[in-house]
Amino acid sequence: MIDDVDRRILNILQSDARISNAELARRVGMAPSGVLERVKKLEERGFIRGYEARLDARRLGWGLVAYTYVKSNDPVGGVDTAETLAAIPEVQEVHHIAGEDCYLIKIRVADVEALGRLLREKIGVIPAIRSTRSTIVMETLKESAAVQVPGGEGDAV
Repeated sequence: MIDDVDRRILNILQSDARISNAELARRVGMAPSGVLERVKKLEERGFIRGYEARLDARRLGWGLVAYTYVKSNDPVGGVDTAETLAAIPEVQEVHHIAGEDCYLIKIRVADVEALGRLLREKIGVIPAIRSTRSTIVMETLKESAAVQVPGGEGDAV
Protein backbone atom coordinates (compact mmCIF):
# COMPACT_ATOMS: atom_id res chain seq x y z
CA MET A 1 0.00 0.00 0.00
CA ILE A 2 2.39 2.74 1.22
CA ASP A 3 5.89 2.43 2.60
CA ASP A 4 7.75 4.28 5.36
CA VAL A 5 8.93 7.04 2.99
CA ASP A 6 5.35 7.66 1.84
CA ARG A 7 4.26 7.78 5.49
CA ARG A 8 6.94 10.35 6.29
CA ILE A 9 5.94 12.43 3.26
CA LEU A 10 2.27 12.36 4.33
CA ASN A 11 3.10 13.35 7.90
CA ILE A 12 5.37 16.19 6.80
CA LEU A 13 2.83 17.54 4.30
CA GLN A 14 0.09 17.43 6.95
CA SER A 15 2.12 19.62 9.24
CA ASP A 16 3.39 21.95 6.49
CA ALA A 17 1.74 21.70 3.07
CA ARG A 18 3.75 24.73 1.91
CA ILE A 19 7.08 22.96 2.33
CA SER A 20 9.20 23.14 -0.81
CA ASN A 21 9.85 19.94 -2.70
CA ALA A 22 13.60 20.41 -2.11
CA GLU A 23 13.10 20.66 1.67
CA LEU A 24 10.71 17.71 1.67
CA ALA A 25 13.31 15.67 -0.24
CA ARG A 26 16.03 16.70 2.23
CA ARG A 27 13.88 15.66 5.20
CA VAL A 28 13.12 12.20 3.79
CA GLY A 29 16.63 11.68 2.38
CA MET A 30 15.74 11.41 -1.29
CA ALA A 31 16.32 13.29 -4.54
CA PRO A 32 13.72 16.02 -5.25
CA SER A 33 12.63 14.29 -8.47
CA GLY A 34 11.92 11.05 -6.59
CA VAL A 35 9.93 12.85 -3.90
CA LEU A 36 7.94 14.79 -6.49
CA GLU A 37 7.03 11.53 -8.21
CA ARG A 38 5.95 9.97 -4.89
CA VAL A 39 3.79 12.98 -4.02
CA LYS A 40 2.12 12.84 -7.45
CA LYS A 41 1.40 9.12 -6.98
CA LEU A 42 -0.01 9.74 -3.48
CA GLU A 43 -2.29 12.39 -5.00
CA GLU A 44 -3.36 10.14 -7.89
CA ARG A 45 -4.11 7.25 -5.53
CA GLY A 46 -6.25 9.50 -3.32
CA PHE A 47 -4.06 9.53 -0.20
CA ILE A 48 -3.70 13.31 -0.64
CA ARG A 49 -7.09 14.86 -1.39
CA GLY A 50 -5.97 18.47 -1.64
CA TYR A 51 -4.18 21.38 -0.03
CA GLU A 52 -5.73 24.32 1.78
CA ALA A 53 -4.92 27.23 4.03
CA ARG A 54 -6.40 27.01 7.55
CA LEU A 55 -7.92 30.37 8.38
CA ASP A 56 -8.72 31.85 11.80
CA ALA A 57 -12.52 31.90 11.71
CA ARG A 58 -12.82 34.10 14.81
CA ARG A 59 -10.64 36.81 13.29
CA LEU A 60 -12.87 36.73 10.21
CA GLY A 61 -16.01 37.23 12.31
CA TRP A 62 -17.22 33.64 12.54
CA GLY A 63 -16.92 33.23 16.31
CA LEU A 64 -19.68 30.72 17.05
CA VAL A 65 -19.43 26.99 16.40
CA ALA A 66 -22.45 24.72 16.84
CA TYR A 67 -22.99 21.05 16.27
CA THR A 68 -26.53 20.32 15.15
CA TYR A 69 -28.26 16.96 15.06
CA VAL A 70 -30.71 16.73 12.18
CA LYS A 71 -33.65 14.31 11.81
CA SER A 72 -35.03 13.88 8.34
CA ASN A 73 -37.59 11.87 6.41
CA ASP A 74 -35.02 10.74 3.87
CA PRO A 75 -35.55 7.30 2.39
CA VAL A 76 -32.91 4.73 3.32
CA GLY A 77 -29.82 5.51 1.27
CA GLY A 78 -31.14 8.92 0.21
CA VAL A 79 -28.62 11.74 -0.01
CA ASP A 80 -30.74 14.71 -1.11
CA THR A 81 -30.92 16.29 2.37
CA ALA A 82 -27.21 15.72 2.98
CA GLU A 83 -26.33 17.38 -0.32
CA THR A 84 -28.63 20.32 0.43
CA LEU A 85 -27.05 20.76 3.88
CA ALA A 86 -23.55 20.50 2.42
CA ALA A 87 -24.34 23.32 -0.04
CA ILE A 88 -25.00 25.80 2.81
CA PRO A 89 -21.81 27.90 3.24
CA GLU A 90 -22.08 28.07 7.05
CA VAL A 91 -22.19 24.27 7.27
CA GLN A 92 -18.61 23.06 7.48
CA GLU A 93 -19.22 19.33 7.93
CA VAL A 94 -22.07 16.92 7.25
CA HIS A 95 -21.94 13.44 8.77
CA HIS A 96 -24.51 10.69 8.22
CA ILE A 97 -24.78 9.09 11.66
CA ALA A 98 -26.29 6.05 13.34
CA GLY A 99 -28.87 6.45 16.09
CA GLU A 100 -31.97 8.57 16.54
CA ASP A 101 -30.77 11.39 14.33
CA CYS A 102 -29.84 11.16 10.65
CA TYR A 103 -27.07 13.77 10.36
CA LEU A 104 -24.62 15.65 12.53
CA ILE A 105 -23.50 18.95 11.05
CA LYS A 106 -20.87 21.44 12.13
CA ILE A 107 -21.95 25.04 11.71
CA ARG A 108 -19.83 28.19 11.97
CA VAL A 109 -21.59 31.56 12.20
CA ALA A 110 -21.04 35.00 13.73
CA ASP A 111 -23.24 34.68 16.81
CA VAL A 112 -26.33 33.08 18.38
CA GLU A 113 -28.68 35.30 16.39
CA ALA A 114 -27.04 34.19 13.14
CA LEU A 115 -27.39 30.57 14.23
CA GLY A 116 -31.11 31.09 14.85
CA ARG A 117 -31.58 32.68 11.42
CA LEU A 118 -29.63 29.89 9.73
CA LEU A 119 -31.69 27.20 11.45
CA ARG A 120 -34.98 28.95 10.55
CA GLU A 121 -34.26 30.30 7.09
CA LYS A 122 -31.88 27.82 5.48
CA ILE A 123 -32.08 24.53 7.35
CA GLY A 124 -35.64 24.52 8.68
CA VAL A 125 -37.08 25.12 5.21
CA ILE A 126 -35.57 21.93 3.75
CA PRO A 127 -38.69 19.82 3.17
CA ALA A 128 -37.35 16.49 4.49
CA ILE A 129 -36.06 17.89 7.80
CA ARG A 130 -38.26 16.99 10.77
CA SER A 131 -36.23 18.52 13.60
CA THR A 132 -32.87 19.90 14.70
CA ARG A 133 -31.08 19.98 18.04
CA SER A 134 -28.01 22.18 18.49
CA THR A 135 -25.11 22.26 20.91
CA ILE A 136 -23.09 25.48 21.04
CA VAL A 137 -19.33 25.25 21.54
CA MET A 138 -18.14 27.40 24.46
CA GLU A 139 -14.41 27.00 23.82
CA THR A 140 -12.33 24.98 21.37
CA LEU A 141 -9.30 23.34 22.96
CA LYS A 142 -8.20 21.37 19.90
CA GLU A 143 -9.27 21.48 16.29
CA SER A 144 -7.37 19.58 13.65
CA ALA A 145 -7.88 18.00 10.28
CA ALA A 146 -4.71 15.90 10.66
CA VAL A 147 -5.09 12.14 10.24
CA GLN A 148 -2.79 9.60 11.84
CA VAL A 149 -0.80 7.77 9.19
CA PRO A 150 -0.83 4.12 10.29
CA GLY A 151 1.98 1.65 10.16
CA GLY A 152 5.10 3.70 10.62
CA GLU A 153 7.00 5.97 12.89
CA GLY A 154 7.33 8.93 10.50
CA ASP A 155 7.42 12.50 11.70
CA ALA A 156 4.94 13.51 14.38
CA VAL A 157 2.09 15.66 13.12
